[in-house]
Formats: sequence, C-alpha cells, structure tokens
Amino acid sequence: MLEPLILSLKVALLATLLVAVVGTAVAFALARHEFRGKGLVEAALLLPMILPPTVTGYYLVILLGRHGFIGESLFRWTGWSVMFTWQAAVVAASVVSLPIMIRTAQSAIGSVDPTMVDSSTMLGYSWTETSLHVVLPLAWPGILAGVILTFTRAIGEFGATLMLAGNIPGRTATMPLAIYGHAASGEWRQAHLLVALLTVLSVTFLLAARRVSRRVV
Repeated sequence: MLEPLILSLKVALLATLLVAVVGTAVAFALARHEFRGKGLVEAALLLPMILPPTVTGYYLVILLGRHGFIGESLFRWTGWSVMFTWQAAVVAASVVSLPIMIRTAQSAIGSVDPTMVDSSTMLGYSWTETSLHVVLPLAWPGILAGVILTFTRAIGEFGATLMLAGNIPGRTATMPLAIYGHAASGEWRQAHLLVALLTVLSVTFLLAARRVSRRVV
C-alpha cells in the first residue's frame, strides 16, 4: 500500500518543481508582454486543461514513444526510452498540470498594480530588478496557490500517465493507477483505502490553496 503513495508523492513533487519554474516564467511572459501570435501560444499551452487526459497522453506517446518524433532520436542516441518508466509519469503529470500553474500565476502577476511597476522603473530600477523585487513578491500568494493546485493535480493524474507510463506495480503504478488496478481485480478493501487517502490529500491541498489565494494582492 505504501509503494503507490511514495511513488505518487515523488512524481507529484518533481512535476510540481518543474512546472513551478516553467509555468511561472511562461505566465510572466504572457501577463507582462504583448507579441504577435500570443493568443495562439496561450491556447496551445492551455490545451491540456480541456483535452481528455488520454488524448494528451496519446500526443505524448507520439512525441516521446520509442518511435515518436523525439523518442526515436532519444532511443537511438542513448538506448533509453522514457516509455513505461517513473520518469514518464513525471512528464505526464507535468504536462497535464502546467496549464493550471500558468493560468493561476498569470492572473496573479497580471493583477499587480501597474503604478507599483511604474514607480520602480522611475526610481531607476531595471526591468529585471523590478520583476524580481516588485512584481513577483506582490504576486507570490497567487503563485504559491498555483503551486499547491499543481501538486494536487499532479498527484491525481491518471489518463496521460496510463498512456505514457503504463500501470506497472512497483514502477509506474501511482495511487490513481493502483486504485484502478485494485478495483479491476476486485480488491475493494485496498481500493477503498487508497481512495480515502487520495481524497484526504486532495482536500487538504485544495483548502491550503484557497487559504493562500485569499491573500493575493
């Protein structure tokens, strides 16, 4: 029972770290800059939020599978394929949860009072200094809420993980996949315990995100 929990926590933590960095940077660019094709780029980044997770997983297989656009070259150069590994679960969780981080952080960064930014630049601070010492600190509660929601989404990821990583006990069977496996084989006691544990974790993190988001400036 502990293996799916430990694996889920590891996958969710690594995915959250990756998404927090990438998602905040992308959100900053979308919130503070205007450029040609911005709407198309934003739609592409947010697409995993509305696509069924299995469809997202299918695209990941096409890209990263042994015969995929990227996966084939990776396998040829290294002899290693990401398919059916715990790293594949990290990739799937990251891709599916990235839109949540982008949307939440973009809203928080975009809500920063422009007069604060203007005052900083008028005082002679560079754009980088203003971003690091004015914009990001003021938007930090919203960014932190995005990080918490990202972790919650990553720990509950199922469809894309099943497509890319498979459901291999002890290797890629995260909590949602283990629940599916136990239910399919009629092991209802184990399924009930994992469902209860995953529900408690999800509610806890959602309440934490709600409490943090109230502090957004």
